[in-house]
Amino acid sequence: MITLITFPPSFGQPAASPFCVKAIWLLNMSGLPWQRQDTSDPRQMPKQKLPAIKVDGTIIPDSENIRRYLESQGTDFDAGLSDMEKSTSRAFIRMTEEHMYFHVVMDRWGDDAVWPIIRDTYFSSIPRALRGLITNKLRKDCLKGMQRQGLGRFTPEERLERLEPDLAAISARLWHGPYLFGDRPTAADASVAAMLANMRATPGKTLLKTRIAEDEILCRYIDRTSDAMGQPFSAASAKLCA
Repeated sequence: MITLITFPPSFGQPAASPFCVKAIWLLNMSGLPWQRQDTSDPRQMPKQKLPAIKVDGTIIPDSENIRRYLESQGTDFDAGLSDMEKSTSRAFIRMTEEHMYFHVVMDRWGDDAVWPIIRDTYFSSIPRALRGLITNKLRKDCLKGMQRQGLGRFTPEERLERLEPDLAAISARLWHGPYLFGDRPTAADASVAAMLANMRATPGKTLLKTRIAEDEILCRYIDRTSDAMGQPFSAASAKLCA
C-alpha cells in the first residue's frame, strides 16, 4: 500500500499545496491503492518538503519523483499522446511549476491582508503565543527568497501582467477539448489545474484570485478536472493509463 504524506486540506482544496493536490490526482489516475497521512511539518522528509510517498518503508519525496515511481509501476499518464504533444505537455508542466507557482507564493505570503489567514491556517499547531514570532521569521525568509527569485520585486499588477501569457496559453489549449490534450486528463492537467485551483482558493480578494475566479473557461476546467481526478479511477479508466 502506498502512503501519501501530504499537507492537510485547506481553503476547500484537498491539500494546502498544489503539488500535494497533483500527487493526489496522479495516485488516483494510477489506479493503485493508496492512503493518505496528513502532516503540517515536513521537516522530517528527505527534502524537508511535501508531498512524499512511503512505499515498503522507503520515502520518495517530490511530486515529480512520485510520478516517476508510478510510471515505473506501469502507469502511462500520457498514453495516446504524440511526441509533439508530450513535448508540449512537459513545457506546460514546467511553466506551471517553475513560474505560475511563485505567483501563488506571493499572493499568500506577500499580501499583508492574506498573510494572517495563511499563518493561522498553515501553522495552527503552533501555540498562538509563539505563532507570530516563529512565522514572522518564516515569512521574512520566504519573501527574501522571492526577492532573489525576482518576482518579489514586482507589484501585484505587474505580476498579473507577467502571468497573463501563461493563462492565455492554457486557454488556447482548452479550445481543443475539455482537457489540455483531448478528452481525458493527462499529467499536464494534474499540474496545471491543481495550480489554477490553488490560485482561485487563496483567501481574501487578490488580483490573481479575482482574475481566475472571473474566467469562465479556466473555472470550468478547474472544476471538470477536480471532478475527474478527485476520486480514484475505476478499473476501466485505469486501463487507459496502463
